[in-house]
Amino acid sequence: MRHNQWGMELKTTHVLTPNGASTIEGPGIRRAAALSRLGPMSLSLTLLILPAFAHAQGPSKISAGDTAWMLSATALVMFMTPGLALFYGGMVRTKNVLGTLMQSFVALGVITLVWVLWGYSLTFGKDHFGVIGSLSWLGLNGVGLAPNPDYNNAVPHQAFMIYQMMFAIITPALISGAVAERIKFGSYVLFLI
Repeated sequence: MRHNQWGMELKTTHVLTPNGASTIEGPGIRRAAALSRLGPMSLSLTLLILPAFAHAQGPSKISAGDTAWMLSATALVMFMTPGLALFYGGMVRTKNVLGTLMQSFVALGVITLVWVLWGYSLTFGKDHFGVIGSLSWLGLNGVGLAPNPDYNNAVPHQAFMIYQMMFAIITPALISGAVAERIKFGSYVLFLI
């Protein structure tokens, strides 16, 4: 009788195949053999069904569900910034709590202005050599309620812009934790711009 590494008995059977070769069979080996036969079958089934789920490249239609989820996610990310301010405020000395809270809340306002005026355009505008975007959407010129097929066919362009803006806001707010109690407020605002 064979034992595994934990001392448990292995119940296996030696079986002679019609050509005279000896194989080892057991409950686990039989299951593995059955699962190995399912691999090619599931791959071929997936390749047959996959084209049915492909999105048509027709006219853009706004999806209410996609838009609602994107706006809900936007609100959740926005609430992370005040939560981050409270978290960082609890980690600093008492005399620096107000300054640390202010760094996160000011990031909401300053980054919103920067994003609306030129940040979104430089990030998502038509690129120059794959490095930086153009100023074609300067001041959100041309960013409207129609979906932008380059980024998302089912969500208004403005909703996509606001969603991305929330991540632009929380990024320097996260960095503010690294410089808490070490940077002057004016220098931090200059960093935000």
